[in-house]
Amino acid sequence: MDILHAIATNNLYFFKLAKPFFISLPFPTLITTHESLNKKIMENLLSPVFPILLTMCIFSQISPSYALTHDYIRPPARGLVLSQHKRSESDPQQVHISLAGKDHIRVSWITDDKKVPSIVEYGKVPGEYNAMATGEHTSYHYFFYSSSKIHHVKIGPLETDTIYYYRCGGCGPEFSFKTPPPSFPIEFAVVGDLGQTEWTNSTLAHVGSKDYDVFLLPGDLSYADTQQPLWDSFGRLVEPYASSRPWMVTEGNHEIETFPIIQPHGFKAYNARWRMPFEESGSSSNLYYSFDVSGTHIIMLGSYTDFDADSAQYKWLQADLSKIDRKKTPWVIALLHAPWYNTNSAHQGEGESMRKSMEDLLYKARVDIIFAGHVHAYERFTRIYDNKADPCGPMYITIGDGGNREGLALNFKEPVSPLSMYRESSFGHGRLRILDETRAHWSWHRNNDSDSFTADEIWFENLSTSKQCWGNTNTQQSSSIGISDEL
Repeated sequence: MDILHAIATNNLYFFKLAKPFFISLPFPTLITTHESLNKKIMENLLSPVFPILLTMCIFSQISPSYALTHDYIRPPARGLVLSQHKRSESDPQQVHISLAGKDHIRVSWITDDKKVPSIVEYGKVPGEYNAMATGEHTSYHYFFYSSSKIHHVKIGPLETDTIYYYRCGGCGPEFSFKTPPPSFPIEFAVVGDLGQTEWTNSTLAHVGSKDYDVFLLPGDLSYADTQQPLWDSFGRLVEPYASSRPWMVTEGNHEIETFPIIQPHGFKAYNARWRMPFEESGSSSNLYYSFDVSGTHIIMLGSYTDFDADSAQYKWLQADLSKIDRKKTPWVIALLHAPWYNTNSAHQGEGESMRKSMEDLLYKARVDIIFAGHVHAYERFTRIYDNKADPCGPMYITIGDGGNREGLALNFKEPVSPLSMYRESSFGHGRLRILDETRAHWSWHRNNDSDSFTADEIWFENLSTSKQCWGNTNTQQSSSIGISDEL
């Protein structure tokens, strides 16, 4: 009888049979002191049916979702932070909010009690709720895991720049949030590849130490990687922040969670738990959408769904860009997961196909900034189009350093590209403060344990008022300044 050997790495289990055959599965290494959480995790891994599933995958010879292709060395990441549910079964947990169209907020939460109604009571005075909204609920199954009841309720219309107090499901604790301002200035906190480690805690504490209006996350949220209880733990970890300010997210590779034959369709947990305003923006998928907030149009793109010229995402993006009125939203920002420009050794070229497909659309629309994650480091580029410095192209920023369990991507390519303005392998977060119709300030804050250190910052203007750029939207030749580099 063949002996199955499991070799635990920092983010994958490799299973080796007696014959020279390897298969990798996206299961995180978990060593916890929480018996109840361990039990749920091990039920997924050690069920009597699991060897059958593994055998099916081996003999089907289908490529796994993820491959260990990194040629760099990551330092040890800090330990996982596993948050347990300490409220009653009927009380809300994992509460988070998101923008949901003009003057509306979507409140999402989970209850273990399936009888709790999907209602939100809210008002401007603590404990006094003069409005109520009813929403919808869902749940999902993943192998032997069954989610609790997932509620989504859209409330509004709401006043801008106002604190609201709310209660979910008719019972439990009171929460509060502040709506974004009606116009400039507005401040965004930007964090990618967040995870749920002690570094995550540090990043979130630094973010929360200073006020902001909207939280932007360009993919890789929980790092559950098929272990569904980690989605619950992540939701409880971020609740103090995500319940008080809108969190707008897009998907990363760690949200895919496919399994050959058995779970062929990805993003089951992500779509059920983190519903974004895709319908409000004319999108047919929760994996890409857009929204307006305080004079800014923000586009959330999907790196892990079809993006070629014949795809639904591409056609949606074309239509979305054509509707932008730069007099109403002079700033345009895009977020995606796999970076289009990258001088780190990690994940080289993984965003290239999407860049070749969509870069021209965003360039002609004069998008101001494009944020990405995926690479576990920070890097800021100059304005670029088609691998050349271009004053009419977007400024590209990679910010995949939120606190993930895999550690940092330490190795950058040498010599330094003239397109790369600043790069560093450290955990941290970014802040984009848009002051008015033309000026903005970007800063990146390195995690220094108990302190947050501003390591990189820049003042810049947007492209909406540039006569040079808007007089040349059909070609790039006259706006390119001739600095090129192979990234």
